Amino acid sequence: MSETAVIFGGPSPEHDVSILTGLQVTRALSIAGAERIRALYWTKSGDWHDVAPDLEGAAFLQGVPPGSTPLRLEADPAGGFQARAALTGRPRPLDLSAVVICCHGGPGEDGSLQAALDLAGIRHAGPTAAGAALCMDKLAFTGLVIAAGLPTLPRILLTESTRPDFAGPYIVKPRYGGSSIGIEVVEDLATATARLMANVHLRRGAIVEPYRPDLFDLNVSVSSWPEVKLSAIERPIRSEASSDILSYADKYVGGEGMVSAPRELPAELDAGLEARLTDAAYQIAMLTDLRGVARIDFLSDGKELFVNEVNTIPGSMAKYLWVSPPITFTTLLTDMLAEAMARPAVQQTTVGADGAILRSAGSIASKLS
Repeated sequence: MSETAVIFGGPSPEHDVSILTGLQVTRALSIAGAERIRALYWTKSGDWHDVAPDLEGAAFLQGVPPGSTPLRLEADPAGGFQARAALTGRPRPLDLSAVVICCHGGPGEDGSLQAALDLAGIRHAGPTAAGAALCMDKLAFTGLVIAAGLPTLPRILLTESTRPDFAGPYIVKPRYGGSSIGIEVVEDLATATARLMANVHLRRGAIVEPYRPDLFDLNVSVSSWPEVKLSAIERPIRSEASSDILSYADKYVGGEGMVSAPRELPAELDAGLEARLTDAAYQIAMLTDLRGVARIDFLSDGKELFVNEVNTIPGSMAKYLWVSPPITFTTLLTDMLAEAMARPAVQQTTVGADGAILRSAGSIASKLS
């Protein structure tokens, strides 16, 4: 009998938050009446384990909880997640109808895990491999936003030879990453370039953009099934200790993470600004083929509006934003699973690979000469 699985953890700086999101999703699906929910824990080192679905976050403080079953993920149609049978030692594949990915940052949100599941023929809720990769790459995403004619702050690749055409102070960000991890506000270009080697989160690549202290954050969630719809708009409140930007601590270090973070919800906005944000959110959802539940982040001074980034797997699946219109957490999750079944993330085709080129080709040796 097919089962639903929830994947969480992963080799990412957001490993701990991913555990909390995954356990919330597992518990909510169980409460909703799902007969069997598997909780699949992805360790910091990249190993897989089938764990008890009713655990608390503290169970993972020392790593893999006792009593867990080791798994392997084989990325081929006959593979998927497999456990070793206790008596025979032979691989025993898990019969999964679909999985909900609750991994924030790293390979769980940059398309790597999605691609592996696609190769294994496992249906998954949330972003496609291509959509996840696009939205994780801040430079590529910004190029898409600019090409679509949507407003955004200038953002360029930071290298030792970078010479921005905008003045400091600057925000330096990891090119691939999210949730404010590794982000710094610096006064000048020399400090920005010095951070390239000093900040471990910037070593894969970094971008720089102007720091505007007059701008504040505005966020909206998008659900893509059964039709695209938007949540209420929130204005997160930054703490005094980290007032330059909305920090990782502002977002997640609290009783329920982003759920318990201070905010204005719904945000009190000028009608014109709200309309522009709503229109931009719908455009971004279409341009990036958003799938599942995502969160789109904007910056504004109350008049101007700038697209910032897309979080394709937001903490707690952004459940706290769905107050107007009101949508329950279980409805968000069951809609995501329904989409996974009705609209697979990828559909492979071999149309055109009919052998005609192979029949007409000469020898390989002739092509090398």
